[in-house]
Amino acid sequence: MSTQVNVHQVFARYFKDPTIEPYLFELSRMLAEGHICYDPTLIDVEELKQAGYDQLPDLNALTKSPLISDGNQHTPFVLINNNLYMQRYYYYESLVLERIKEFILEENKTRSERFKKILDLKEIIAGLFGSKHMQQGPVDWQLMAALTAVLHDFSIITGGPGTGKTTTVAKVLALLLHMNRALKIALCAPTGKAAARMAESLRYAGKDSAPFIKDVFEALKPATIHRLLGSSEHNVRFKHNRENPLLADIVIVDEASMIDVALMAKLMDAIGQGTKLILLGDKDQLASVEAGSLFGDLCKALPVLNEFSNGYLDDLKSLLPEGTILPARGDNRGANHLLYEHIVELKYSHRFSDQKGIGKLSKAILNNQPDKIAGFFDNLDEEVKIDSSYDKRLFEDFVMGYLDFIKEKDIKVALKKINQLRVLAAVRETAQGVHAINAAIEKILKQKAGLKPYSIFYENRPIMVTSNNHQLGLFNGDIGIIRAAEDGIMRAWFEAADGSLKSVLPGFINSMETAFAMTIHKSQGSEFNQVMILLPEKKQAERMMTRELLYTAVTRAKEKVIIQGSQEAILSAAAIGIHRGSGVIKRLCK
Repeated sequence: MSTQVNVHQVFARYFKDPTIEPYLFELSRMLAEGHICYDPTLIDVEELKQAGYDQLPDLNALTKSPLISDGNQHTPFVLINNNLYMQRYYYYESLVLERIKEFILEENKTRSERFKKILDLKEIIAGLFGSKHMQQGPVDWQLMAALTAVLHDFSIITGGPGTGKTTTVAKVLALLLHMNRALKIALCAPTGKAAARMAESLRYAGKDSAPFIKDVFEALKPATIHRLLGSSEHNVRFKHNRENPLLADIVIVDEASMIDVALMAKLMDAIGQGTKLILLGDKDQLASVEAGSLFGDLCKALPVLNEFSNGYLDDLKSLLPEGTILPARGDNRGANHLLYEHIVELKYSHRFSDQKGIGKLSKAILNNQPDKIAGFFDNLDEEVKIDSSYDKRLFEDFVMGYLDFIKEKDIKVALKKINQLRVLAAVRETAQGVHAINAAIEKILKQKAGLKPYSIFYENRPIMVTSNNHQLGLFNGDIGIIRAAEDGIMRAWFEAADGSLKSVLPGFINSMETAFAMTIHKSQGSEFNQVMILLPEKKQAERMMTRELLYTAVTRAKEKVIIQGSQEAILSAAAIGIHRGSGVIKRLCK
């Protein structure tokens, strides 16, 4: 019997109720796979048999056990809407949903007043969304998303890479700053890198704005969610919560698909009344490493996205320049849903074409279109190359691209160059895992570029921080380079949120790893000009690879992606979608 099964059985037996023990075993197993809850009527009989549970448990035992309630009593487990939860995860999910309801009930009281204020900004809106700013296609979804976010206290903007999520937020902030020049803005993301990239993108997007808006954008200080909430290494609680909310008028969260249900609950709990919340993310990307797929579930909760009521469209029409095309009037299937008119999907990518290259491949993966994916196997596309033979020379040629940062004397420039390319892996172990790939890259660069990986802190070792270190101001996902300072002492160099250089003695970083290659999960929130993806073999791909994982990996590349993996593994991954159990959709519908 495997160690993993033993762990789940230890959990299940701890509660000393044999009548529900198989269900608790299954719940523990599902939590380890990232589910928040599971439907006991869909219990995996084969998995139970392998764990030694030969007899199918009685479902009625769940309703009779004193360990389980409907959520109104404080019990270790909750059974509601045919979903079994650990009490803690039920609490987190409930807190998120209740907070969203509070946002929307509060905004309904002041929506007409807000609308009157926005009417005074017709000229500003025309300047931001006039013809020269229009995206391709008849409907400007950036405009719809921006006005929706201004009018509402809670909004979600979703879209793939290059669809303009950050550009849209820049326009939201411009409008809000015209309404309130003293606007307090909080920017955050799950990783320091993602937060810094959002701030950098906002500064770029606002470069042609009015001087007072440019000044605000230049002064923006992005943070990880943990840092924004005020986490401490010596306390599991955050400084900011419902009793001590964040001092902000608007909180903007990027890469929201990476946020697990526990952290999202704590973030929402810290947002006070009158503060706006905007969640940005790609609903098709990988879910969080920890439990939950909250962002994706919220986006899937509506029967159809980008549908608006006739009254809402009429209101918007009075705000917009003559000739602006609004979305078609639909059948209002989601009109009674809590999130109706609060989620907008940006549909046009300014980075990728649907007709070729990375854009076409990523869409084919998402829609599981094997014929379109197979069209890339002949390698006629300039942006995409698929190598089913694991050609060592192709791998070596890609790796030699790291010479650019190794030869670069300026550390700040070298940090930018290291992020121009990256090798991505689906797994940590095996020949196509991160550890083996990093070792192989070090060997190649030792032979051909004079790299000297003889010690832990060797010159030009790229590192990724793998845990938060508040004293050093370093956070999980931060990328740095080991280099000698002028005094000859080896230091770890990082780019700070404001673009300046900072360095620390590497021995003080309690958790880091070599970052020539990283897992696809760790690459979320990052972009690279070129990416090489190494897939595990078919038998492992069946277990590890999914379309969300493959899509996320492919869309980390801006210019070119090389996939080393069998055609069978690629098609198999595209055919398998992730489903994580949660009660979000059912509970929102109710």
